Amino acid sequence: MTKADERWALVRETVGDGRLSIVMPLYRLASEAEDNLRQVADLFEKHGVNVELVPVDDGSADGTDAVLARLASMGDGYAHVAVKPVVCKRNGGKGAALRAGFDASAGAYVMLLDGDLDINPRQTPYFFEAMAKGRADIVVGSKRHRRSVVQYPWHRRLVSVVYFGLVKLFIGLPVTDTQTGMKLFKREALGPALARMLVKAYAFDLELLSIAHSRGAKIVEAPVRIRFGNKFGALKVSTVRQMATDSLAVFYRLRVLKYYAKAMVPRPLDHEPLVSVVVACPNSSWMLAECLSGLVQQSHEKWECIVLPDDRLSAEDCAALPNDSRIRFVPTGKVRPAEKRNTGIREAKGEIVAFIDDDAYPDAHWLEYAVRYFSEPDIGAVGGPGVTPPRDSLMAKLGGRVYDNLLVSGNYRYRYKAGGVRRDVDDYPSCNLLVRRDLLERIGGYRTDFWPGEDTLLCKDMVDSGARIVYDPWVVVFHHRRALFGPHLRQLGRYAFHRGYFCRRFPSNSLHLSYFVPSAFVVYLLVWLPVSCVSTVPHSLAWCMQAAFLLALPAYAALVAVTTVSLNPFKWFVTAAGVFATHITYGIQFLRGLCASKAPCEFIGKDHA
Repeated sequence: MTKADERWALVRETVGDGRLSIVMPLYRLASEAEDNLRQVADLFEKHGVNVELVPVDDGSADGTDAVLARLASMGDGYAHVAVKPVVCKRNGGKGAALRAGFDASAGAYVMLLDGDLDINPRQTPYFFEAMAKGRADIVVGSKRHRRSVVQYPWHRRLVSVVYFGLVKLFIGLPVTDTQTGMKLFKREALGPALARMLVKAYAFDLELLSIAHSRGAKIVEAPVRIRFGNKFGALKVSTVRQMATDSLAVFYRLRVLKYYAKAMVPRPLDHEPLVSVVVACPNSSWMLAECLSGLVQQSHEKWECIVLPDDRLSAEDCAALPNDSRIRFVPTGKVRPAEKRNTGIREAKGEIVAFIDDDAYPDAHWLEYAVRYFSEPDIGAVGGPGVTPPRDSLMAKLGGRVYDNLLVSGNYRYRYKAGGVRRDVDDYPSCNLLVRRDLLERIGGYRTDFWPGEDTLLCKDMVDSGARIVYDPWVVVFHHRRALFGPHLRQLGRYAFHRGYFCRRFPSNSLHLSYFVPSAFVVYLLVWLPVSCVSTVPHSLAWCMQAAFLLALPAYAALVAVTTVSLNPFKWFVTAAGVFATHITYGIQFLRGLCASKAPCEFIGKDHA
């Protein structure tokens, strides 16, 4: 028996009667997918290793999904190989793809293998050998291993060395390479780490290994042979910036927040719940069609949808919408969104009611990632970010940049960005909110005497009843923004007025200091300058007041400039102007609401979404 045969015998012995799950993310590899999968299948069949291949198409637009559908039965021709394709309807990044693949896999050992096969799976025995010798839970392929053979562009080597140094300094991982696309895990080490993941793209590998290591998993390295050829060009500045941002976020969550040690992982559900999705809308539109198309593509397939238009839709309107028996249309007449949603609650058959606006559409894993939390009896509702869609108009995207801005949303940026950490919240908008139906019935659903702001009061009632509301950054919908400036400021002004009104009348989840900051800024502009110029003020005091005013404005302008920076001067200038206009509008309208005796929509029924 040769040395190679002995190594493969170790793989067979370790896997035993179970299976090795090989999760292979594929992105725009339609021309290579079939050959690569057959190459992997033939290799493990030849050596008698039981494997399940889990190729994951990460939202490719080149027909990769069709190739995988055709290859679903490929395993029928093998004695030791099964094939379990996974198709993500939209591109969510490598992290999201690997998480979807892991969820679909069942093996006690899981190998992550890049679908382009830059690293040949013939090197698998070295990983199992390293795992056995090191009594390890995880084996990482390393380009920097002393026995690795790598043809690697010089600029990539430089980036790798710098990145390794930073990882060693800030994270303290016992590895020399986190980014090589072949890794072997014991399932009990990979599962808990994936469940705590937040990064979906560039720093996915770093976060995954950091979590596993912090939870006591032993990590060792194995040599690899890689031939990159001419596939890699210059690194994009945006890629390097995002990689650095994500890596620093991992450090902050690991070392400062201690988030990964505290992160809640819900228990497995004992059944697959039916989810009733409620969509309030005035009538049919292209955005409603987009919303319903997103529902049809959900990975969680046990759902119904109740669409609540003003009037019965025409045959022409229905023809433009997805034809799915799970979608029902219930005309409500011209009433406000709260009344429509209450109708949806009454019509719902599911144990969970999911609210989404008709100008939003869900990520393909929206329901799947949200319903997991309802295994915990004290969790009454789950929400997630409403991200600006990539195909929005330029001015709408700039409106999204304003909402994303630190000076505008502060601690609430997580509502608009797919990021941040899981947390309990006391207020969340209905554009992305899933609630237990029995809880909705217990608190009486939405109050119908306010619009907007009805979702704030719904959350207040839920929290007052003792239920938790959990935010998860993976529970994503894409929410179309209002364009700068007019539509954006009109919508913002309504929100600000009601927030000011609620601060006085319903303070439990509205009386937060951050909501008062824009108003303080407006008062500063309107009062401080005139007072500082009054001639009756002592000269020395007037000088100090004027100096404070004159110094504060440049400081504010500098902060706005830094937080809105863009390589595109137009985007930079318009976003900065949008931030300033948002502060002024919100500040004035918040003060009006704070001083109002009643909200404009409290007793009238003419307002409509």
